[in-house]
Amino acid sequence: MMDVAAAPGHVASAFAARQQAWEDEHLSDLAARSYPARRRDFETDCGLRTPLQRDRDRIVHSKAFRRLKHKTQVFVSPEGDHYRTRLTHTLEVTQVSRTVARALGLNEDLTEAIGLGHDLGHSPFGHLGEAVLDACMRERFGDGFRHNEHSLRVVDVLEKDGRGLNLNDDVRDGILSHSWRATPPRTLEGMIVRIVDRVAYLNHDIDDAIRAGVLREADLPHEAISVLGDTGSHRIDALVHDLVESSDAAQRIVQGPAAAQAMETLRDFMFANVYLGERQNAEQSKIDRLLRTLFDHYVSDPTNIPDGGGAPGTDPGQRVVDYLAGMTDRYAVRIFEDLTIPDSFAL
Repeated sequence: MMDVAAAPGHVASAFAARQQAWEDEHLSDLAARSYPARRRDFETDCGLRTPLQRDRDRIVHSKAFRRLKHKTQVFVSPEGDHYRTRLTHTLEVTQVSRTVARALGLNEDLTEAIGLGHDLGHSPFGHLGEAVLDACMRERFGDGFRHNEHSLRVVDVLEKDGRGLNLNDDVRDGILSHSWRATPPRTLEGMIVRIVDRVAYLNHDIDDAIRAGVLREADLPHEAISVLGDTGSHRIDALVHDLVESSDAAQRIVQGPAAAQAMETLRDFMFANVYLGERQNAEQSKIDRLLRTLFDHYVSDPTNIPDGGGAPGTDPGQRVVDYLAGMTDRYAVRIFEDLTIPDSFAL
């Protein structure tokens, strides 16, 4: 068997030194560096990828990443092929974040890894599902559920049969801190993902809401649209340019006052009219019943969880939430139907 670690080729032998020299010459002094790797468990570096590229690859090849394609972004069970899923949202956040990082001379590989991993722990049924799991955990065990914290748990503990992905600390920090309920990320690259996550979901959720007939273009708040533009692509372009120019001037990742205020106005509008609107409220009771039924079923007898669920030695409540949060929307529906709908029988 070829042992590339013991006998690296010419390119692999020089890769790390060449990459470090390139970063010293081309990246901003404020950028995070790819070396040295800072992992929980020591590993010999790859000869053809930086430690951050390696983390990116581990995330993309993870089971949790593959499940994102069948998890809701906003609209539950949408009829149509063009609505966002958690996977397309993740790719959109990552693409825009890399654009910002490159423009500012920051570490694109770190930005990409954080972007790809930031929503790995999201529950089925989007934020509606997250709210139900949070309530279930608080009522039964006195502890809540937050998707950013669970994303970190996925990469630290749940992937690879409980061994985790052993990611770099800067990637882990960016995943945990992408939520605005968490402390800000320690790297500029992580802060890019934190802001771009909002830029992406607000504008793409507007697009999906209009496609679904929940909104009309004319419904959008005029004051925000007059600042950012009358199409999703115009608004994203304006927000990205503002983020780059404002951050370059401030030497930290910030939005300009006008752009930040316009985006906050759009966010308030979307919460009132879409995220907490009539259509979503109608779905809330269904999702609440579905997830509570599954939660109570598995808490009452954790042996019903396939393969024990979660990580070895985890307490029952955590095992149940690990299993439920990992479900795709359609898998959760299927299990609910198995539990609540009688099997057909032959006469």
